[in-house]
Amino acid sequence: MADRGASPLSLPDDWPEHPDPILALNRMGSFDWDLDAGVMQMDAQAHEIFDVRRDEYDDRPETLANRVPPAEARRLDSVVARALNTGQENYGAYFRIRCRDGSLRWTHTQGYIRRDKAGRPHRIIGIVRDATQELQDSSDRRDHLQESLRRQQTNVVQLTTAALAHARTVRDVIDVLKDIHGLTHLGATSLVMGLVEAGRIRLIAEGPAGSFVPGTELTGIDERYPMSEAVRTLSPRFIESPEEFAERYPELWRGITGLNITSAAYLPLIVQARPIGAMGLLYSDRRGFTAEERNILVALGSSISQSLQRAMFYEQEMDLAQGLQQAMLPRTIPSVPGADLAVRYRAATFGGSFGRDIGGDWYDLIPLPGSTAGGSRVGAVIGDVQGHDTHAAAVMGQLRIVLRAYAAEGHTPATVMARASVFLNELDTDRSATCLYAEVDLATGVIQAVRAGHIDPMVRRTDGSCRRAPVPGGLPLGLSAEFGGLEYPVGRIELEPGETLVLCTDGLVEQPGADLDDGVETLAALIAVGPDDVRDLADRLIEVADERGGDDDVALLLLRRREQEGPRSGGRLKQLVPPGDPEALSATRRMIRTAAAAWGARDRADEIELVADEMITNVLMHTEGSAEVTLRVLDGAERRLRVEVEDSSSALPRRREAGEGGVSGRGLLLVETLTDLWGVEARGGGKCVWSEFVAAKDPEPAAGGKPGTG
Repeated sequence: MADRGASPLSLPDDWPEHPDPILALNRMGSFDWDLDAGVMQMDAQAHEIFDVRRDEYDDRPETLANRVPPAEARRLDSVVARALNTGQENYGAYFRIRCRDGSLRWTHTQGYIRRDKAGRPHRIIGIVRDATQELQDSSDRRDHLQESLRRQQTNVVQLTTAALAHARTVRDVIDVLKDIHGLTHLGATSLVMGLVEAGRIRLIAEGPAGSFVPGTELTGIDERYPMSEAVRTLSPRFIESPEEFAERYPELWRGITGLNITSAAYLPLIVQARPIGAMGLLYSDRRGFTAEERNILVALGSSISQSLQRAMFYEQEMDLAQGLQQAMLPRTIPSVPGADLAVRYRAATFGGSFGRDIGGDWYDLIPLPGSTAGGSRVGAVIGDVQGHDTHAAAVMGQLRIVLRAYAAEGHTPATVMARASVFLNELDTDRSATCLYAEVDLATGVIQAVRAGHIDPMVRRTDGSCRRAPVPGGLPLGLSAEFGGLEYPVGRIELEPGETLVLCTDGLVEQPGADLDDGVETLAALIAVGPDDVRDLADRLIEVADERGGDDDVALLLLRRREQEGPRSGGRLKQLVPPGDPEALSATRRMIRTAAAAWGARDRADEIELVADEMITNVLMHTEGSAEVTLRVLDGAERRLRVEVEDSSSALPRRREAGEGGVSGRGLLLVETLTDLWGVEARGGGKCVWSEFVAAKDPEPAAGGKPGTG
């Protein structure tokens, strides 16, 4: 109770708005007991029931000692103490008071216990009433107590069944039964439980600390133990006294003699006439069982059996489903020169359809053809098939294999995504899937990405900050084929050395009641403050997902472009050459010569300029657009100067015979002869022709360090 000047009482939810008239009409009084202060205030009706005047009571419970006989006070204190110590929310008790004229009068009290956030009781709000008429003779009292006991015993099954309704695993079932509230409902001191496995009983709950008996962890059904007998005979075993326990099961009794066990009930756990285990309830405050108590315990065993079997089926199906999903994900991720990688998968929190709450999220990393001496090309995939069941996992496995096959054949990102959509549409399924496919060139840091209804990738910069990298999107896989929208625009991302590409599914960003953009911002903030190592960062992000819970699974792929190993870009220059602009072409030639000198390839400047001229001329002659020229220097074991000429045409260059006196058709032969390495890459709707030239290993830096563009 609060002091007299404290705030209004915090009464139970079902407490009447104006209780005084109601209590008075029912000859009830109320009290508010502050356990910390030792102060108990009572209203006028409570004073009347205890037969004390206001000036005789000083708000101290001890003052009532002359009204409550010592034996009654001890019994009432025991009821209240048990309720406080076992976590109960309320209690009730009958007791007698001695009136002013010396007569005894039956009284009933009921208290509601209030606890703080730590579970410590600090206040009791309750009522007292005159119970004389209710219990006017011993016969009436006995009938009332017996009826109350019957209700309590019936409630045992109801309360236990209600608690078990939320138990999904075998461990959950055991925890519910062994919880202090569960044992209180059962009236037992401790519980043991075993499951039948291959003709033996394996102990899965061994009772209180120190109660384990060596040799009982795994016992035969034909051995002389009460649990074995219950399973063998499909009937309960009731042990009504310590003497009976010692006589019938001497080996077991020797192991538990120090636990003060006075009686026990061992119940077979039976489902469809087949025993799946047995449960033992051990008591230390009673002897014997009435016929009604035995019936209640048998009914309780039946309820626990059903929950236990449901939990066993749940675990079996979860093992099967999770095994299927893990089999569909890549067993290993290939090592990629020039990159640090981390992949993670987190299954959804158990829920949804019973025993099958898995998802269709996946990741993959695909080595691509056309890797250069300057670095590897890989395809990074992240995706999510609609649904949370084994069908989603099966579709995910097929889609992953198809995407891998299309990418490994060397198709452009847009083609890979379009073909995967057609494949999914032709499957016998109504599922769609979101997906993001990123083709990463680790030599240049250029990423070409396509997105099918998926969330955008993110890039963590070398300074730790994180940004969203917008990629144009198309419809989810399956839907784009169905509705005729198979064109997937290609987005371009530049990944500098030391930067990290982050791909994930929406389970990592979506939060109940929150906007998706807010979730992306939250993720970006987590990435920014996360560990530098990609593996540690991946672990941290999954830890956050675990802490948050949720009913969606998570797939995560992190790719960091290394600085210290393999070629790295030491500089980059760009120049646009439109058709009919000789000045732009001249500026490009000057840029190439200056860069070649500055980057240690002065002796190859003529070759580089000649090859670049040929590639630029090919664009201006055979396409209707401009040529975008990029120069890069790749530092590593060998310093290389790379020339890239990009255009909007998807037509690939072809080797042609020049013929006698021909002035064209020698371009590819020239490029092939003068370069150390060259190739063609698809870029969005167009292409990029690139050439690499080995420069001196220890170049002399030009004045000013970085070349100009003339």
